[in-house]
Amino acid sequence: MDLYSIGEMLIDFIPGDVPGSYLRNAGGAPANLAIAAARCGLDTGLCCSVGNDDFGRFLLDTLRQNGVRALRTELCDEAVTTMAFVTLTETGERSFTFARKPGADMFLRESDVKESDIREAVIVHAGSCSLSASPAAEATVRALRLGRQLDKLVTFDVNYRDMMWPGGMTACAAKVGEILPDVDLLKIAREETVLFGGEDALPALMERYGLTLVVETLGSGGARGYFRGREIRVPGRPARCADTTGAGDAFWGAFLSLLRFRGVTRAEELTEPLIREAMTYGNVGGWLCVQSKGAIASLPSWQEIRRHLA
Repeated sequence: MDLYSIGEMLIDFIPGDVPGSYLRNAGGAPANLAIAAARCGLDTGLCCSVGNDDFGRFLLDTLRQNGVRALRTELCDEAVTTMAFVTLTETGERSFTFARKPGADMFLRESDVKESDIREAVIVHAGSCSLSASPAAEATVRALRLGRQLDKLVTFDVNYRDMMWPGGMTACAAKVGEILPDVDLLKIAREETVLFGGEDALPALMERYGLTLVVETLGSGGARGYFRGREIRVPGRPARCADTTGAGDAFWGAFLSLLRFRGVTRAEELTEPLIREAMTYGNVGGWLCVQSKGAIASLPSWQEIRRHLA
């Protein structure tokens, strides 16, 4: 397995073509990343758990149809699948309203994390959504720690939704900080750097936690990386659409895919030219996703990314 991703699953209800109708779109950052990586040709498995309901089955089917192995396929009777109802504002931005039951929205258990799955994988990934409730947080911490102990490449994606936690950004930053010592590569969006004190604080964050690489996505402004005391900048592409849903997952899926195709299995094997190349692929992947207005259906394939780079 190239990529082992662990995290939450949720459903967006996005406005359909007919007034009053809504379309279901499976989501959740670790799930979207797993699908993005699968579309780029990686052998990908997602450790997730869903409710024994229509939505849960829809999510599992979505994974399978997109080439992702669901590493925990048992449906949970005691929980319901997390749902995010999405509406469009007057400016065309998306507005999220989460339908979550306390203790039921994040129902992945520590026992769901199988050492055999992590041992098989090259890259172990999680998103910070998975830290927002106790059972899933324990499962995520165990997965990342196992990945580090087994000398895997460990990656982590900070997600803006975590700012909605009880305790706000302070609690979110503290929780993320607990797992960073086990992380090699950290991905963060520009608007999420406020969790750690802003963009200028990222180099100090790297030193504090021993991170090998931090990649900050800047939207149409491209991306920047911090690596061995140096800043790496890659320009972006202007987009015609303000809706960036899924762009970060498309970026990171393409980024990790490039590293895998180049044979990287450990953080020590990273070089500045390789990181720059991966960021370039990531920028194109995110740009293509934005051009198609987000959602799983628009996560680009490796062939699409190569075609636009050519």
